[in-house]
Amino acid sequence: MKTIYNTILKDISNGKKLLAVLIDPDKFSIGNTSSFIDKVNASIATHIFVGGSTVEEHATNKLVGQIKEYTNLPVVLFPGDVSQISEKADALLFLSLISGRNPEYLIGKHVEAAPKLRNSNLEVIPTGYILIESITKTAVETVTKTKPLLRNNIQLIRDSAKAGELLRMQLIYLEAGSGAKEPIGHDIISSVKKEIKIPLIVGGGIRSIDGLKSAYNSGADMVVIGTAFENDESFFDELKKE
Repeated sequence: MKTIYNTILKDISNGKKLLAVLIDPDKFSIGNTSSFIDKVNASIATHIFVGGSTVEEHATNKLVGQIKEYTNLPVVLFPGDVSQISEKADALLFLSLISGRNPEYLIGKHVEAAPKLRNSNLEVIPTGYILIESITKTAVETVTKTKPLLRNNIQLIRDSAKAGELLRMQLIYLEAGSGAKEPIGHDIISSVKKEIKIPLIVGGGIRSIDGLKSAYNSGADMVVIGTAFENDESFFDELKKE
């Protein structure tokens, strides 16, 4: 039963904007889990994403187990590799890097993951992942050996998102990359939003309330923030529930 995805659809239909806090096991101190998740619980966050481009073996499973002890929020895997699949999570974004042309990240990794997911209780959510040009080279670009789509080629970005929808992806994720110097622009987000009917996720480079509101106003249904919290947990103070 697709409870996570169906809840996302229901929330969006009710006009709710969603916020995911992304935790990278490779950059997070597991001893800080309790205090960090307390801040997440007190914020407007609706989901917790766990994953990164390069993560040590078993680190994801250990971290997810710790997170689940302190929150009732859905914990969703955002894996950079098959080794990051954990049965302790609630759902998995089954990412296909549709902005690139490396077959490993279009289908190869998915075939590798299939034996792990065959009898899994994880809710698997097919997700079209589109990497957008950043000022600096991101970890995603390095690991996947693919080039991001240029920001000024909005038609190609829009067509890529539509292709993902036609391939029956259930989500489209526009990504500027971890540590991106600037977020994805209003023109890109709004253009993609007009093109597709499935939920739109936007992440990368968002470090302020104004940036968050701008992404929402441009058409993002869910925004993902990670690096901003890694660098400054006081950002949570601006995101407290009313």
